[in-house]
Amino acid sequence: MNLQTESISVLVVVLWLALFFALMPAAIAQNAGKTVRHHKVQEQGPAADELAEAESDIEKRDYANAELLLKKYLKAQSENYAAWYDLGFLYHELGRREESIAAYRKSVSAKPDVFESNLNLGLELADSGDPQAEQFLRAATKLNPNSNAAQAHKRAWMGLGRLLESTKLDDAIAAFQQAANLDPKDPEPHLSSGAVFEKQQKAGEAEKEYQRALNLAPDSTDALSAISNLYMREKRFADAEAFLRKLIVLHPGDAGAHFQLGRMLAISGKNEDAVSEMEAGLKLDPADRTAQHDLADMDVDSGKYDEAARLYATLMNSSPNDPSVHRGLGRVLLKQKKFAQAEQELIKAVTLKPDSGETYGELAVAANENKDYPLAIKATDMRAKYLPENPMSYFLRATAYDHLHDAKQAARYYHHFLDVAGGKYPDQEWQAKHRLIAIEPKR
Repeated sequence: MNLQTESISVLVVVLWLALFFALMPAAIAQNAGKTVRHHKVQEQGPAADELAEAESDIEKRDYANAELLLKKYLKAQSENYAAWYDLGFLYHELGRREESIAAYRKSVSAKPDVFESNLNLGLELADSGDPQAEQFLRAATKLNPNSNAAQAHKRAWMGLGRLLESTKLDDAIAAFQQAANLDPKDPEPHLSSGAVFEKQQKAGEAEKEYQRALNLAPDSTDALSAISNLYMREKRFADAEAFLRKLIVLHPGDAGAHFQLGRMLAISGKNEDAVSEMEAGLKLDPADRTAQHDLADMDVDSGKYDEAARLYATLMNSSPNDPSVHRGLGRVLLKQKKFAQAEQELIKAVTLKPDSGETYGELAVAANENKDYPLAIKATDMRAKYLPENPMSYFLRATAYDHLHDAKQAARYYHHFLDVAGGKYPDQEWQAKHRLIAIEPKR
């Protein structure tokens, strides 16, 4: 008997959530915090050669010598914005964020109207989560860069959009649209706008932006992934499948694309095709544990119990304390009618994760089949703490109490079962009615 909720399988829920959190392609965010260099500044005075040499060292990535020269120069020229800017850039390249921010602040303080200083300070602050970043990124959008103004301003608008996309959604979209206007051939602002529209639950607007990105870059992995994810969330599975298959044609060696298509096919109920895609992906990336787990779950649902058991055994070797692996193996053993072994695996699963209603339900089934009726009742009661009762949870309690010769409790749960069964469980309803005749006092 099946004590799981009757609307959607646990596998589908897990896969849906995994896909939901796959919204933002990683490649989009890679350039968000990239700082810029500026033209070398021709300085006058006795220390000018030191600044020029320091900037030359930065170009050659000799950061140690450049730092020494810049610090020496700044002792004599403490308000020189270019030297502070160079030092900020140097610290950024070395990953010394706090020092980079401090240097950029001094550069902006010395000369507030320099585009590059404001942009880089804003980007560094944004990376550190400082809300002051908005002030400097907005300033950069209004200042004149040293060169290539359209691309430079696009970077400022993209940085501003990235900063605001979790807090000021309309402002973020406006920033991304400004970036798109500055570079009409770049798909990235449209992908970013689409992601924010999705956060606003404006699927139609998001789709338009993703389509614009695809029009600009028909083979873009990011755009194909974004629009297919959108279609999956909108349950437009046929549309999602078409784009994912195109993604695989373009990138047949991309294991992630096979995994994504496999998970989508599982959600849409095409389990055999889903298994094939997951297997194809694992041939390319056999060490992907999440994919192994997903495939094992799909094998259970497809009746491929031996294959599933092998995958769970592999996962168990590397993660012996993963409750989902013990639960998965317990599910396989239930299907194989190896109830004693299933009970042991499911006990381990609830010990490691004691708040899983689904696992308690499966443990109740295993215990009942093992004639361990007290455990079956206890597991069903624990299930009820996390999931609503359903007809079969009532029926299992009733039969367990019946086996324990507790006629009062058995009758109580047989009645609960009959009250909600509604003719959907004819065999169990027939049994419940006849057991009530046998165990209830004659009136």
